[in-house]
Amino acid sequence: MSRKKENFLDFTPRANRLYPFSQNKVGHVEIEVEHRGFFNRLAQKLFRKPKVSRIELDDFGSFVWMQIDGKKTVYEIAQAVKEKFGAKAEPLYARLSRFIKILHDEHYIVYENKIEKK
Repeated sequence: MSRKKENFLDFTPRANRLYPFSQNKVGHVEIEVEHRGFFNRLAQKLFRKPKVSRIELDDFGSFVWMQIDGKKTVYEIAQAVKEKFGAKAEPLYARLSRFIKILHDEHYIVYENKIEKK
């Protein structure tokens, strides 16, 4: 029996609720990452590391982040990026899929319609 291979373009990403975000004055999205745990607290006390880091996304990343709503598939997001950025977004699918996979690997987003394997 062959299993049907999942198509990445059919995944529906949404922002992880553990990481709040906001838009700065320039319009870029900033994701807030709180540093928790013993070693992070130690670094905060000894080396004056911040308790919360803000990760600022560029124009492309901010636009993609605002499209990630838990309703649109990766394919629909790609179409919106293509409409907004045109040729500047090329190679579109390779670039977008890598960006979304990085966001997922860092746990900033989750997939609504994919069962995670442990």
